[in-house]
Amino acid sequence: MDFISITKVLLDETVGALPEVAETASAISGNVIAYIGAALCAILAGCGSALGVMAAGKAAAGVASEKPELFGKLLVLQALPGTQGIYGFLTAILVLIQFNGLGSDAAALTVTQGWQLFFAAVPMAIVGLTSGIAQGKAAVAAIHMTGKQPDASGKGITMTALVETYAILALLISILLIRGVAVG
Repeated sequence: MDFISITKVLLDETVGALPEVAETASAISGNVIAYIGAALCAILAGCGSALGVMAAGKAAAGVASEKPELFGKLLVLQALPGTQGIYGFLTAILVLIQFNGLGSDAAALTVTQGWQLFFAAVPMAIVGLTSGIAQGKAAVAAIHMTGKQPDASGKGITMTALVETYAILALLISILLIRGVAVG
């Protein structure tokens, strides 16, 4: 048998097995794709919040070292960027609940369903990351303003909370997309 004949035999055997392999892979990979989407949502939104809270915490520590009586007002401003991590975690849980991915009796998702759940988590993942960081920057500015004018902390909270609007919108669209995926 020459090289060309051996190659043809191998290709015929491989191509003949592809439908069987694809069917097995799709039952597994749909779930894996959904799990990855849920994980990325929790991770990215959590990272955005961690970075935002860290930046605000550094600014709050500086202000509180000179004006410890402002600690309560500064704490509220520091905590605000932490909500995106909560929203990302909530979205990840909703993805997993959609196909009972939290238990041993998880539905076998098709690849299409897995991608639908993956992309349903994407809005909260991306907006959670970026708005957590952006809200941290707004909180830093509000903390500095509060350090100079303690009575302006309410204005600072309002300015910082406006960034939250986009995280809430992303959470809502992710929830609607998750609910739109027909599983079962």
